[in-house]
Amino acid sequence: MTGDPSGPVGPVVVLGRLAGPFGVRGWVKVKSYTEPAEGILRYREWRVVVPGAGPRILRPVEGRRHGDLVVARLDGVSDRNAAAALVHGEISVPRSELPPAGDRQYYLADLEGLEVVTTEGHKLGRLDHFVETRANPVMVVLGERERWLPLVPSCLKRVDLEAGRIVVDWDPDF
Repeated sequence: MTGDPSGPVGPVVVLGRLAGPFGVRGWVKVKSYTEPAEGILRYREWRVVVPGAGPRILRPVEGRRHGDLVVARLDGVSDRNAAAALVHGEISVPRSELPPAGDRQYYLADLEGLEVVTTEGHKLGRLDHFVETRANPVMVVLGERERWLPLVPSCLKRVDLEAGRIVVDWDPDF
């Protein structure tokens, strides 16, 4: 593995995770959170943190879409055992490397920590994190209790990054 992940990189954004080995020549399966999924390959260096191990920098050499996943060959990963050692590793890149979000588009990482209120002004809590489901991402909001709200247009009504607030159409008793 190459690169020095210990230097200052500023805020990072998680773009995916390593899901398992692919074949016997060191290729890995990647669960990408980018749209399109193969967009993760455009980043030349991935900061990878495997649970129980320190961070390291990995460089994708080549890759392609493979069903719902992406498969990639990483510099310095040459066999199945080396690829298997990376399973569950989170892939992130410096926030500064992401292209600007479009109009009314947001990076999920920019929404975490924002206050979540209903259209009637009832405070539900703060957006803690997202859970990826087959249907759509879910916002996990922590307040007086934990709520899981679907990240869909019928629920998410407005995002105000300057005010630090997300407005949702949600019954506070649900």
